[in-house]
Amino acid sequence: MSFIVDYQWYLFIIVETLSWVMLIGFGVCRYIFHREKLSQVLILLFILLIIIEAVLALMVYQATGIIGDFQIIIIIFVLYACTFGITDFKKLDRWMRTKIGDWRGIDLLTDKDKQIIQQQNDPKYIAKKYRMTSTIHTIVFIICQIAFWLYGTGSFAAMIPYLTDLSWVESENVALTPYPNEALYYGSLLWGVIFAIDFIWSWSYTIFPSKPK
Repeated sequence: MSFIVDYQWYLFIIVETLSWVMLIGFGVCRYIFHREKLSQVLILLFILLIIIEAVLALMVYQATGIIGDFQIIIIIFVLYACTFGITDFKKLDRWMRTKIGDWRGIDLLTDKDKQIIQQQNDPKYIAKKYRMTSTIHTIVFIICQIAFWLYGTGSFAAMIPYLTDLSWVESENVALTPYPNEALYYGSLLWGVIFAIDFIWSWSYTIFPSKPK
């Protein structure tokens, strides 16, 4: 266990590099050599490596008892891979098949792919999708902040003064905040800014819908 703690960042870099190798290999096998079975194996290995990253973060936490930069970074990677990463990957896959199909003069898209592409050009569908992702982001953000505060204060009752008096937000002394350490405090502040931007951007599609393409 001490080996994992001492070399946690090296192990993370190795696993993350291997995951990108698997992802690139997937693209090469699927789009260039048309090896469907091999590409499926590579994407499964990619998912396995994401799971290994999560296990690695858990093992380091069990050994140190501290949620630090290492755990936060891995949580961000894993959350993205399990949420927006899936959608982005599918979008990239359809885009690649569209371009390669045009280049080869054949249709590589299924009827379902064409239906999805058509939906993505519909302003109502776009607004609905962003409302859904914004709602999910809001729920995840609130749950994580409650968990961080509970971890830092020890009880729900101890959290109440921080809700009624937000002067601690401008403090650089982590001891005056409900967060247990600097990593979670500054990480949460950064996440809060990203959350606010994402919230405004997502709901702008509902308030100011674009014209149908």
